Amino acid sequence: MKKIIPFFALVLSLFALSACASPAASAATPAPAATAAVEYKKISAADAKARMDSGDEIIILDVRTQEEYDAGHIAGAILVPNETIADKQPELLPDLDAEILVYCRSGNRSAQAAKKLIAIGYTNVVDFGGIIDWPYDVVTD
Repeated sequence: MKKIIPFFALVLSLFALSACASPAASAATPAPAATAAVEYKKISAADAKARMDSGDEIIILDVRTQEEYDAGHIAGAILVPNETIADKQPELLPDLDAEILVYCRSGNRSAQAAKKLIAIGYTNVVDFGGIIDWPYDVVTD
């Protein structure tokens, strides 16, 4: 019996020491960082106009055809037709984190384009629908 007590004391000590080391070992291995998924967002024309008037750096993106753009577009808008947006970053949109406000004629292509841009990796894309619902000025070049 005297030999069994030191044996159990040794075993219990080993368990205690290994249990103390376990949390430290797992804490040393960082968990993978979770990335928040970027979601499609839609705002009103009035909200888009407020963002444009804020003075912040914003890209206004027209995703209609060249002919539609030439007939009238929002001042300062750049043209990247929806049909040209595929699976790689458009040259005119080099910053994946830029705030991009997207519009088209009726809202269908702007929703498609916004979702494609998000899928490519853009992080701050907002659809504000169609120019037919834009009650503010448009320009022709």
